[in-house]
Amino acid sequence: MAANNRRMSGKKGAQVGSGGQRRKGLEGKGPTPPAEMRKKHKKNRIATAKAKQAARRPAPRGRGGKGTSEMVVGRNPVVEALREGVPASTLYVQQFIDNDERVREALQLAADRGGINLMEAPRPELDRMTNGLNHQGLVLQVPPYEYAHPEDLAAAAADAGEDPLIVALDGVTDPRNLGAVVRSVAAFGGHGVVVPERRAAGMTAGAWKTSAGTAARTPVARATNLTRALEAYKKAGIAVVGLAADGEVEVGDLEALDGPVVIVVGSEGKGLSRLVGETCDFRVRIPMPGGAESLNAGVAAGIVLYEAASRRV
Repeated sequence: MAANNRRMSGKKGAQVGSGGQRRKGLEGKGPTPPAEMRKKHKKNRIATAKAKQAARRPAPRGRGGKGTSEMVVGRNPVVEALREGVPASTLYVQQFIDNDERVREALQLAADRGGINLMEAPRPELDRMTNGLNHQGLVLQVPPYEYAHPEDLAAAAADAGEDPLIVALDGVTDPRNLGAVVRSVAAFGGHGVVVPERRAAGMTAGAWKTSAGTAARTPVARATNLTRALEAYKKAGIAVVGLAADGEVEVGDLEALDGPVVIVVGSEGKGLSRLVGETCDFRVRIPMPGGAESLNAGVAAGIVLYEAASRRV
């Protein structure tokens, strides 16, 4: 009996003046963060090491070269980019961030996709990375886009046993227009888009979002000199058709759209540059009975692509 009493007396009872600490300890603390976000966890150490290695590693250059990495900042932009499948290498999350629905969704989307490093960083570091932009505690790093070479687009068409159907953009500087053109090329069975290396929109996060995911399967090539790239297409037997408000032929009457063709779209304000316009085999116009002076690049490209695709059925 004495032994039994000793065993019972060894138990700790409730302590007076605990302030309800035991009850608070039983309360939930929200969902468990991903392993990559938990300090001292093996996956957190691996993700941190990978991110540091990626930051130090020089970017290899393909035939068409690579763009530059960029940052998507702010809770809504980051969530939208992840929803749209914009390529991402690292999601930076501010330490001690206010965990609202957008933060939780961003973490979940990144974890579900896989291949995205999750990094926790103090606010001053995020301020430095974003040059003081209002990042709201979330920063998504988009890796450099790997461009194709203009020759690759024609080669892909040949491999598929099809006549090349390519769009080249001359002086289009809005990434959303580039994304819209990529989407139209994918919709009408085109083989890719060519953009100049300088003074032109590139494949940024904004272009990816506007493409609605089609940029993942529609190559974008970058040309050091657009005029020389078009001349190379001509030597390969591909007709170069430029869109111009004062074009000599209406798009519906152009027989060249039946075969291999590169459709060149200029900027909405200035149209085709002089050298590019002189390089074109044909300059065509889109009839507009409503009297509009011009169409944006995405709409104009879509109209001509539809005309060309309808003849290939």
